Amino acid sequence: MNVSLPLVLVLGLFAWGAVKFLGVRTWVVVLIALFGFWLSDTFMAPAIESGTRSGVDIINDSHD
Repeated sequence: MNVSLPLVLVLGLFAWGAVKFLGVRTWVVVLIALFGFWLSDTFMAPAIESGTRSGVDIINDSHD
């Protein structure tokens, strides 16, 4: 069974859970998000995209 969720929704749920249950400060979540946007505009972007796609492929191809 495949479930299609936008990555932003999944990351948002993780961020909400971290703030609510782990006591992570909201400004830390915002700082990490801004750093991610900055990093995506550097020479590291192709490596990040490749790693993300590989991780998604591994998760999608896993069978129990």
